[in-house]
Amino acid sequence: MKIENIIRRVLREQQEEEKLLKIPGIRYFNNDWNVLQKFLESQGNPRYSIGGDLNLREKEVGTLGNLVRVEGNLSLFGTYFDDSLGSLEYVGGNLDLRDTDVETLENLVRVEGGLDLGSTKIETLGNLEYVGGSLSLEDCLNLKSLGKLKYVGRWLDLRGTKLKSFGDLEYVGESLDLEGSLLSKKYEREPIRDMISVGGVIFF
Repeated sequence: MKIENIIRRVLREQQEEEKLLKIPGIRYFNNDWNVLQKFLESQGNPRYSIGGDLNLREKEVGTLGNLVRVEGNLSLFGTYFDDSLGSLEYVGGNLDLRDTDVETLENLVRVEGGLDLGSTKIETLGNLEYVGGSLSLEDCLNLKSLGKLKYVGRWLDLRGTKLKSFGDLEYVGESLDLEGSLLSKKYEREPIRDMISVGGVIFF
C-alpha cells in the first residue's frame, strides 16, 4: 500500500473516532436502555460507544442503532432485536448472542473476549477477524461461512455445523471441536494442522 493511501486511511479513521459520542456507561441512564435511546435521539442519533458492560439480556431493544463499540461485556442472550448487529464493530469483553434470531454480524470486526453464537441462525461471520477468547458455533445449522475469521485465542466449537471450508482461519489457541460436522468427514487431523495452527486437541 502506498504511503499516501496509508496517510489518508489514518486520517479518515481519526475523523471517524472524533465523531464518536462516548457514553461512559449505561448506569448514567439508570441502566435503562430506553432512556439512553431517547437521549441519543435528542442528539440526532450519532454513532456512539459505551464504556464498561452492557447487559440487554432478555430485553426488547428492536435495534442497536448506531452503537459502534462496547468496551466491556455485551450480553444479548434471549434479546429481541433486528436480525443483525447494525453498526457494532468492537466488543472489549465477551459477546453472548445465544437464543437470539441474529443472522449476520454485519460490521463486527473484533471481540476481545469470547463469542457465543450456539444454536443461532447465523449464516456467516462476515467481517469478523479476531476472537480473543473462545468461539462457540455449536449447532449453527445455517452457517455457510466463517467469513474473514483468522484468529481464535482459545477453543473453537464447530460441532454439528455444515461448513465445507475453514475459510481464512489461521490460528486456534486451544482445542478445535468438529464432532458431527461436515468438516470432520472432509479432513483428517494432520491436513487440518497443515492449514491451521491448532494449539490443542482436534476432536472428531
